[in-house]
Amino acid sequence: MKLAFFTIILLVALFALAILIMKRKPKADKVNMHGVEVDNATFLPEVIRVIEEGHTATIMLKGYSMRPFLENGRDKAVLTKPTTPTVGKPVLAEIMPGRFVLHRIIDIKGDEVTLLGDGNLRPEHCRLQDIRADVVGFYRKGRLELDLTSGLKWRTYSKVWMALRPARRYLLAFYRRIWLRLTR
Repeated sequence: MKLAFFTIILLVALFALAILIMKRKPKADKVNMHGVEVDNATFLPEVIRVIEEGHTATIMLKGYSMRPFLENGRDKAVLTKPTTPTVGKPVLAEIMPGRFVLHRIIDIKGDEVTLLGDGNLRPEHCRLQDIRADVVGFYRKGRLELDLTSGLKWRTYSKVWMALRPARRYLLAFYRRIWLRLTR
C-alpha cells in the first residue's frame, strides 16, 4: 500500500515537472559580468540593515539547500522586512550568529521555528526573532519575470513539494545524479 502511494506521488511529481519544462519561457540574455564573492557572514548583515530601513534587496542565491528549483549562482531572491511568519513561507533566518539560511518554514511552536531547505533532508531551527527577512519572490533561470511566493505557481509547487517530503530523498538523488547530467 505504501509503495503504491509513493509510486503515484512520484508519477504526479514527474508529470508536473515535465509540464513545467515544456512551458519554459525564453531566458534573458546573459550579461558577462565579473562579480566579487563575499561570504554571507559579511554580506548578509548589510543586506539585513538595508531591509530594516524599509528597502527591498535582491540577492544572488548561494548554496544548494533549495534545490531542485532554486540553484546556486543562477537564481536570485527578493527580500523584504519580515512580517508574520507562517508555515510554508520561505525566509532568511540567522540560525547561529553569522550563519544564515534561506529556507522554508515547516513548523512554528511558540517562539521556536523549524526550517527546511527544499534540497535538505534535515531541518534547522531558530527563534521567531531570528527571522531576518521574508522572501517575496525569485528570479529563476535567468528570467526577468519575478515568480512571486504569493502566486499560484509558487504556492502549488510548495504544496506538492511539501507533500512529497517522505519521497524527497529519492527525488533529490534522481535530480542530482541523472537530471543535472542530462541538462548540462
